[in-house]
Amino acid sequence: MAQQKKMVEAITSRDVDFAKWYTDIVKKAELVDYSGVKGCMVIRPHGYAIWENIQKDLDRRFKETGHENVYMPMFIPESLLQREKDHVEGFAPECAWVTIGGSETLNERLCIRPTSETLFCEHYAKIVNSYRDLPKLYNQWCSVVRWEKTTRPFLRTSEFLWQEGHTLHETEEEAREETLRMLNVYIDFYKETLAIPVVAGRKTEKEKFAGAMDTYTIEPMMHNGVALQGGTSHYFGDGFARSFDITFTGRDNTLQYPFQTSWGVSTRMIGAIIMVHGDDDGLVLPPKIAPIQVAVIPIAQKKEGVLDQAAQLRSRLLDAGLRVKLDDSDKAPGWKFSQYEMLGVPVRIEIGPKDIENNQCVLVKRNTREKLVVSLDNLETAVADALSHIHDEMYNAALKNLEEKTFTATSHEEFLDTAKNHPGFIRAMWCGDSACEDQLKDETGGVKSRCIPFVEEHLADTCVCCGKPAKYMVCWGRQY
Repeated sequence: MAQQKKMVEAITSRDVDFAKWYTDIVKKAELVDYSGVKGCMVIRPHGYAIWENIQKDLDRRFKETGHENVYMPMFIPESLLQREKDHVEGFAPECAWVTIGGSETLNERLCIRPTSETLFCEHYAKIVNSYRDLPKLYNQWCSVVRWEKTTRPFLRTSEFLWQEGHTLHETEEEAREETLRMLNVYIDFYKETLAIPVVAGRKTEKEKFAGAMDTYTIEPMMHNGVALQGGTSHYFGDGFARSFDITFTGRDNTLQYPFQTSWGVSTRMIGAIIMVHGDDDGLVLPPKIAPIQVAVIPIAQKKEGVLDQAAQLRSRLLDAGLRVKLDDSDKAPGWKFSQYEMLGVPVRIEIGPKDIENNQCVLVKRNTREKLVVSLDNLETAVADALSHIHDEMYNAALKNLEEKTFTATSHEEFLDTAKNHPGFIRAMWCGDSACEDQLKDETGGVKSRCIPFVEEHLADTCVCCGKPAKYMVCWGRQY
């Protein structure tokens, strides 16, 4: 137990230093290691297994909605990137460039993709000729590079893994429907798989994606009241199509420009999982993406029959379709308990000689530490029920945190006071002028518009900043 206590003490309390707590978990739960390149991370097996489970779940959802996976090059010629002015200006500060190939200076610089709109446009221009070729529903799983000044594992890294959907449509209506349909896929995924509630809405003109007509976002709240942009979906109109000369012959036999969307989520979601669900003992993983859903820990394992019974439990749970690990190492049970708590394993099963005599085992839930004595005859059902309850309890705890840290301000003074003293989201009215966004950000040291929620309320008649007539209710907050 001394080892267990030391292990727990190695994590800084999240209420003492949230940033240090986050870094401690990332390292001690063996999610990542730092690499020799600033801002780039080594994603270790436990971290990558979480990403694989996320990817598998999302990929299924994409294919169920008719999307196909493709792969684009990682290099973008500068001349291609320059064809969409707003887009390239938006990404210019973050672009990494290749200027030498082998020992030769390149005739044209190559950008390492920060995103792939231009590459998809170049391809679409070659393969789309008629309305019969539409829609094109493509998705890409890849890494991208954005040269970040300040980095933190998963949250902001110079290279990260993600998916980026890029679709082309015959009509504006179809494209707009796709934009919102994919945002709803993300909303459902966050709730049903990650057990994370979000605030969803439209980005302001100032905060929208470079080159987009409309950007929609999901904004989960971390335990400390700071927001994280959890995923975005963009409607481009026909702007990219015009810049890249993508045309098709329409149903009326005239030449037309198609309408385009893009949408994406990244390994940043793992950061959200840590900061929404984690505690002072380590990760708390949602059951559906946990690499190990059940850890079987034999107690007094050198006694006759204990390891055999533990192995049988593992076999039964594997046959039930669960991800299970039997830890039959010679480490003390207390050390094992601490280790699997650190890794965020949702369920721990303890089985010892007395349990075997009584035809039972002890089931421990990671999120609440609740211990349940379970009959071995009912094992599979009991574990499945526990995993389901854990997901619901995690979601409800995150929703409670979101609700408790969401505030309303109807005056400028109230807004500034809330921003200073109450971490979280602030719901307040806005006139629509980006100058007010800038002013509020400067006055509060970083509180920004997160989105104009789909569900708005009329909180006041005037803008919380300038006092002019209000147009929108905005959700404001600090962000990672």
